[in-house]
Amino acid sequence: MTDQLIEIRGVHKRYGVTTKTTAGPGINAVDGVDLDIAPGELFGLIGHNGAGKTTLFKMMLGLLPVTSGEIRIGGQAVRGEAFRQVRRSIGYLPESLALYDNLSGLETLHFFARLKGAERATCPALLARVGLADAAGQRVRNYSKGMRQRLGFAQALLGSPRLLFLDEPTNGLDPQGILEFYRILADLRQGGVTVVLTSHILAEIQQRVDRLALMRNGRIQALGTVQALREGQDLPLTLRVSFRPEGEAALRQTLATLGIATFEIDASSARFTCPRQAKMAVLTALTAAGPVITDIDVHEPSLEDIFLGYAEELVP
Repeated sequence: MTDQLIEIRGVHKRYGVTTKTTAGPGINAVDGVDLDIAPGELFGLIGHNGAGKTTLFKMMLGLLPVTSGEIRIGGQAVRGEAFRQVRRSIGYLPESLALYDNLSGLETLHFFARLKGAERATCPALLARVGLADAAGQRVRNYSKGMRQRLGFAQALLGSPRLLFLDEPTNGLDPQGILEFYRILADLRQGGVTVVLTSHILAEIQQRVDRLALMRNGRIQALGTVQALREGQDLPLTLRVSFRPEGEAALRQTLATLGIATFEIDASSARFTCPRQAKMAVLTALTAAGPVITDIDVHEPSLEDIFLGYAEELVP
C-alpha cells in the first residue's frame, strides 16, 4: 500500500522516426520519469515547448500507451482494466479543446455530460460557477477565446472529479478570469481534490503550487517546492533600499563595508543583489544605519529565474 495518489516509475515514451528512405533511432518524448503526487496536492509541471509535459499528461490519463515503465493512479495501473473505474473520478482540460461551434454552451456541456455519464442537471450550475451563466444559450461560435477556456474548464469539472489534469488552463483568460479560476481551484482543494497542471506563465503559479517538476528533454530536471528549488540554485536576492536625501552617503558607506560594489542608485533608493547566505548580515547593517533608511524590500528569485538557472546548467 502507498499514500501516493499518482505513482510513476521509469516511464518512457518513444516515437520512431522514419522517412521514405531511412528509419531513424526514434525520439524519447518522455525519458525515464519517476514521480509521486500525493492526494490533495496542487502540483505543477513546467518546461519549454516539447519538454514532454503534455505527453506525460496523456500517458497518466491512459490516452497514450507508455513505451516502458508503469503509471498507477489510485493504486490501479493506468493500462489495466480496473483503471476504467478510476477514470470516472478524473477531469481533464486539454491545451486545445475541440468544441462544436453550432452548439450552445449549455448544449456543449450536455454533450460532454453524456460522454462522461454525469448528471445533465448539474450543467447550469457549472456554467454559472465558471462565469458563463449569461452565455449558456449562446452558440460557441460567438464565444471569445477566454469564454471557450471557461467552457472547457466546466467540462473538466463534470461529475465532481477527485483528480484534475489541467493543461495550460488559463490560456486566453483575462486577469479577472485567472483570479476566478484559482479561487475555484482553492475551493476544490478544500474538498480534497488533487490538481496537476501545466503553465507557461510561471509568475502565475509560483505562489500557488505545493510542488513542481521542471521538465527538460523528456526528463525531470528538478523537483520540489519553489523555495527548495530556489535554494538548490543558490540564486542571489535582490534588495531595494529607500533612504532620505541626506542618507545617500551613509548608505554608500554601508554598502562599501559589506563589499557590495555594484548597485543602482537614484535620489531616493538603491537596488543591488547579495548572496542568500549574506541576507541577515546585510539587513543588520542596513538597520544599523539608522533613520536615514526608510524602507527595505527583499525580493526572492522568481520562478522564471529558477527555470533559467536550471536550463543554463545544461548549456555546454
